[in-house]
Amino acid sequence: MFTDSTHYLDHSHAPSASNAIHSNAFDLNKAISQAQDTLLKLQDKNGYWVFELEADCTIPSEYIMMMHHIGEIDEVLQAKIANYLRSRQSEDGSYPLFTGGIGDLSCSVKVYYALKLAGDAPEAAHMTRLRNYILSQGGAAKANVFTRIALAMFKQLPWRGVPYIPVEIMLFPKWFPFHLDKVSYWSRAVMVPLFILCTLKAEAKNPLQVGILELFVTHPDQERHYFPERTVLNKIFLGLDQLGRLTRPLIPKAMHQRAITKAHDWFVERLNGEDGLGAIFPAMVNAYEALLLLGYAPEHERVVTARKAIDKLLVVNEYDAYCQPCLSPVWDTALAALALQEADKAKAPEQRLASPALTRAYAWLKSTQLSDEPGDWRITKPDLAGGGWAFQFANPHYPDVDDTAIVGFAMADSQLPELDESIHRATRWIVGMQSANGGYGAFDVDNTYYYLNEIPFADHGALLDPPTADVSARCAMLMARVAQDHDEYLPALERALAYLRSEQEADGSWFGRWGTNYIYGTWSVLLGLEQTALPKTDPLYTKAAQWLKSVQRADGGWGEDNFSYHDLSYSGQYRFSTAFQTAWAVLALMAAGEARSPEVKAGIDFILHHQQTDGLWNDKCFTAPGFPKVFYLKYHGYDKFFPLWALARYRNELAKK
Repeated sequence: MFTDSTHYLDHSHAPSASNAIHSNAFDLNKAISQAQDTLLKLQDKNGYWVFELEADCTIPSEYIMMMHHIGEIDEVLQAKIANYLRSRQSEDGSYPLFTGGIGDLSCSVKVYYALKLAGDAPEAAHMTRLRNYILSQGGAAKANVFTRIALAMFKQLPWRGVPYIPVEIMLFPKWFPFHLDKVSYWSRAVMVPLFILCTLKAEAKNPLQVGILELFVTHPDQERHYFPERTVLNKIFLGLDQLGRLTRPLIPKAMHQRAITKAHDWFVERLNGEDGLGAIFPAMVNAYEALLLLGYAPEHERVVTARKAIDKLLVVNEYDAYCQPCLSPVWDTALAALALQEADKAKAPEQRLASPALTRAYAWLKSTQLSDEPGDWRITKPDLAGGGWAFQFANPHYPDVDDTAIVGFAMADSQLPELDESIHRATRWIVGMQSANGGYGAFDVDNTYYYLNEIPFADHGALLDPPTADVSARCAMLMARVAQDHDEYLPALERALAYLRSEQEADGSWFGRWGTNYIYGTWSVLLGLEQTALPKTDPLYTKAAQWLKSVQRADGGWGEDNFSYHDLSYSGQYRFSTAFQTAWAVLALMAAGEARSPEVKAGIDFILHHQQTDGLWNDKCFTAPGFPKVFYLKYHGYDKFFPLWALARYRNELAKK
């Protein structure tokens, strides 16, 4: 399934004393100081840090397609995005979802169409290789649902080739098997404007009338296999899909209009200014196109603002450009602050409290904490007081449990004054967002309607937001930190710890939902456990530490590939070590009481050896899933603050008697 599999399955352990790079050959303090100084220079004047967030080539391709959909093409920007896309092509002609990954059909189809829209000739060598790959995978008809919907709007395949998602879904009662409240925040934000686009059969302007018939093995009008049957339940849903299409003419016009109005009002309420619907690119584009389809003039304030939100995601360089899926200032700021705080722990207490950078960071974070704003999470928790943070600059309907936990913990760790109210407001919100099994999802409570992953629309398998170990661990980390003087948090903490115990894998690791992968999950849990009274002799610690040691590479570092989401045998494995994943591993081992182990020393040596002259690191690989198996991300900040955090923690541990 994967290329170069023998190279990936490297189960080498830490280097022996004879071939390890020794940290006494480096000036640890100098390395920390350099990294700290550079990170401080990257802080925005308003107090936050925000680094680029890069996805696969699907998002920039969709940006080009959006321009052709509305018939407004920025030729200069389009040329730069096309340069970016061409530079990401694999040797076999395909486009993968992450660095070194195998080709992905849906991404490849969108890239081909985007490049052809941008003027690339189908006969060009890169286009020929890309087309041959797509045809070898069954052609564009086999692409995923979102790709086929885009193609239907461009009249490249019939509407019967996409799931039946009528806008009348907005009128379903809560007891109905499918309801908006039963899916994740990102699914709701993407789907509601999409209901309008699909029901009204939106047509892209496509001013150049570019088509991609050459990407179909069977003519799209004759294709009969747009929906392969996966399971018995999926077969039932496909039957209901057909029934819905047949009964479509029976829907009263008044009901149809009421559904359109309800969908419109739903997403307009959540348009979120220049930060956009859901603050995520796919939802923002759907809302923008839906507004135009519903008759809004291009100069209407809502349309103009919706487009500004999309364009704020662009990263435009001299020769190329791409579009980010969203922005990550709250997450980046909290993690950068934790790294800097660890570095500052070598200073006298009064010097730490006087840090102007951290004072500005927490002032900004306090200003973005949510309170009584409307939010979809209130549907299940109407009596819970607000107190969370969003992931982005602004996204008040969708505070992020993970971000809230890490910000609250960073504030508590800082020991800066005037943060207690924010910390406890966040912690109370976290306690209230706990799911029945003791774990935590990222945005919703008990979002576990797994049968919905079988509906035709959900071929991506990312419709839901169930509890996961990494988010739950950070919630436990915050609750444990502040429960020392507030025992009202202890019952929720105990339930979270029981959940984490139940989620530990047989080999001792934990799955990483929001970071790659078992190294990230294990780091998340061990840092959370460290804040509790659990003894370091507990199997939660010892089994996890043993697993981390077992996947350390011969160069002393750690690295894990996104392949581990597709095949468990790649757990903890990669072609090479990375500084940020090595930092996760050594931080986790130090949390488990292994600070003076040879494995930690070898990991620290790896980080030191790979530091650049500017004090930072340069890991050129994707660092996290947006959705495992479907969508991956590269956080450009991870190789800037995590290695610093690990080096500083190591220095502080060695200073202890």
